[in-house]
Amino acid sequence: MIVYIAYPTSLALKSANAIQTYTTLRELRARRPDTLALIPRWGREPSRFAEVGAQHLPRPAIGKLSRLYKSTLLYYLEHSAFALMTAALLAPRAHEIEAVYVRQVICAAWWAGVYGPLLGVPVIYEAHDLESRNPSRAKEPWAEGLLHLIDRVALTRSAAVVSLTEDFRRLLDIIGWRRPEDVFVVPDAYDERLFAPQDRGTCRVALGLPAGAPVIAYAGMTFAHRWLDGLVDAVARLAGSFPGLTLLLVGGRDAEREALRRQAEGLGFLVWQGEGVAPESGPRPTLGLFGPRPQSEVLTFLGAANVLAIPDTVTDVTASPLKLFEYLALGQPMVLPDIPALREIVPPQLGHTFVRRNLASLQAALAAALTAGDDVRGGVARRDVARDHTYGRRAERILEVVEQVSTRG
Repeated sequence: MIVYIAYPTSLALKSANAIQTYTTLRELRARRPDTLALIPRWGREPSRFAEVGAQHLPRPAIGKLSRLYKSTLLYYLEHSAFALMTAALLAPRAHEIEAVYVRQVICAAWWAGVYGPLLGVPVIYEAHDLESRNPSRAKEPWAEGLLHLIDRVALTRSAAVVSLTEDFRRLLDIIGWRRPEDVFVVPDAYDERLFAPQDRGTCRVALGLPAGAPVIAYAGMTFAHRWLDGLVDAVARLAGSFPGLTLLLVGGRDAEREALRRQAEGLGFLVWQGEGVAPESGPRPTLGLFGPRPQSEVLTFLGAANVLAIPDTVTDVTASPLKLFEYLALGQPMVLPDIPALREIVPPQLGHTFVRRNLASLQAALAAALTAGDDVRGGVARRDVARDHTYGRRAERILEVVEQVSTRG
């Protein structure tokens, strides 16, 4: 039996974290039906995870107290309580477990440092970054040492580490925390059941977009730390060279979209928020702002675009955004920051890269992508890259890690 412990931020799949967890579990259980997934749930909160056979444990919602005292430390306590609950549940069946696979850092630290050794169970930690670099980490000055301890225990005491990138694997070797042979690279993925090339004309008719307008698109659950304001600035600078230029932004929180709306109006955009047909912008650029949509609808927005953009990533050495693989599966030209973690997946000739957080460089990359037009050969090559990064392939890579770890034991 494989045990998969996760703490998704949305049981309704309204976050990238939740989508990745859900789809990975779906494919793992298709290959190993004995996979036991443990997921927290508050009360009778609706959950999509029952569809993939997850077992829900009561969520010890200590983090909700942050409404009274704002601190991530309360969530650390919540995650610690959940880790203890999982250990209590699994202790009687420890002899059946091949490995415990954990993708939440606090749970991973407890399992790698305490519960795994006590129960004689190997622990595999899927690391998405150092907690000490997490934008949502505990900010109390005295907690810096705690963050370092959490990272060190989770990463050095686990039987193996799964990294999203080779860049993070190298980092762990450089700082002396893990030997390269103990770190397995398993990148993020895309859902092959959904993401496939779309007919641009059909997508534009569905959205009410002009057939000949140059369109740039971005889709994401949240916009924070992704430099969407930089993308808006860059598109504004290109408007004179590309008449009718339209930027579609899909997702984000209400406050994030409102901030971008104000920015865009100040830069002379016509702002279209999804009601009726897109406005005729003439010499002015258009910004289409749309709230979160199901992935099946996101496809239409992305399929309508000439260029798909990734203005920035939340992390650095662990950057492996879901949209990278979804964009590749669609095949359209891409604009993305030139960082090693993304170069591992996208060869230079298959993307228009720019210097990270450099506005002039982003503007030049967008202009080059729009000017190049449709790239049939490049589209085929991008889709070929994507085929090795389906969730099915991701599940197989995880099972290969489990096999190696259990064989060592």
